[in-house]
Amino acid sequence: MQIKEFLGSIVLDKNAYELGKVSNVEFDPVTGKIDEVTLTLQKNIFSKDELVISFDDIATIGAYVILNKEIPKETEVEEAEDGSVEVEIEEKE
Repeated sequence: MQIKEFLGSIVLDKNAYELGKVSNVEFDPVTGKIDEVTLTLQKNIFSKDELVISFDDIATIGAYVILNKEIPKETEVEEAEDGSVEVEIEEKE
């Protein structure tokens, strides 16, 4: 898969709840491996909230990007000074 195909991919949590789309990818400059993936969250038409996840939180990449974690629908988010949003991902067993 090429990076241009990855960007814009729909992201689902492990329960198949649609979170949003891949909007950015951060690479380690030394190893060339993906460190973090930024998602534009699916909230409403005017929302531009973002969620940064570790590449390790991704279970599979194919027609959809599927996380190995559950993201609660009503997650409390904290807005940073730069306008980005940080969400704590809780791992459920």
